[in-house]
Amino acid sequence: MAFKSHVTVVLADDHPIWRSGVRSDLGENFQVLAEAGDADEAIAAIRKHKPDLVVCDLNMPNGGGIKVAKECGEQTNIVMLTVSEAERDLLDAVAAGANGYLIKSTPPDELRDGLWKAAQGEPVFSASLASLVLGEFRKMSKDSGPMKPLSEREREVLQHVARGHTYKEIGEELFISAKTVENHVRNILGKLHLNRKQELIRYALEHGIQ
Repeated sequence: MAFKSHVTVVLADDHPIWRSGVRSDLGENFQVLAEAGDADEAIAAIRKHKPDLVVCDLNMPNGGGIKVAKECGEQTNIVMLTVSEAERDLLDAVAAGANGYLIKSTPPDELRDGLWKAAQGEPVFSASLASLVLGEFRKMSKDSGPMKPLSEREREVLQHVARGHTYKEIGEELFISAKTVENHVRNILGKLHLNRKQELIRYALEHGIQ
C-alpha cells in the first residue's frame, strides 16, 4: 500500500462537543470530511465522501455504530470510539464489520496512532479490552480442542492478529516479512472459509486463541 500523508475521516457521534474534541485531538494528519450525529447521517456521509476511516460512536440514534459497520464495513475502515468496555459490545462491533474498537478515554497520542493503523486496514483494540476478551474466551473454550486446519505458524500469526498487532509488528516478532504475514492471513481465511479480516479476529476471540 502506498504511503499516505494524511487520512480522510468521517466522524460520527451524537454529541457535537465530543466530535469537536476528537477533531481537535486528531491533528493535521487527519482530514475530517464530514461529521454525523446518527447512524443514517453517518452512512450517507460515508457513501458520499468515501473516507479512509470512520470514527464512530457505538451508541447513536437510528441504529448506532453497529448499523454503520454493517452497512459500510466492506467499503471503509471503521473504528468504534466508545465508553463501553463490555465484551459483547466489542464482539458485536467486530462481527458487524468494524476493524477497531477504542475507549473514549484513550490518550490523544495513542488514539492518533491507533486510528492511523486502522486507516491502513489493521485491527486496532484498546489493550485492556483485548486482554479481557481473550481471557474470557480462553476460559470458555478450554474444551474446544486445538484447531487442526491451521499450521503452527498460522496459529502464531492468528494469535497476533487477535491481539490487534499490525502486519509489520507481527513480522518483526516472528522474523518474517509483513508480506509473508499477509499471505498467512489470506491462507487462514481460506482454510476457515472466512472472507473478511473482521471475521478472522472474531474467530480467534471465540476460539480462545491468545
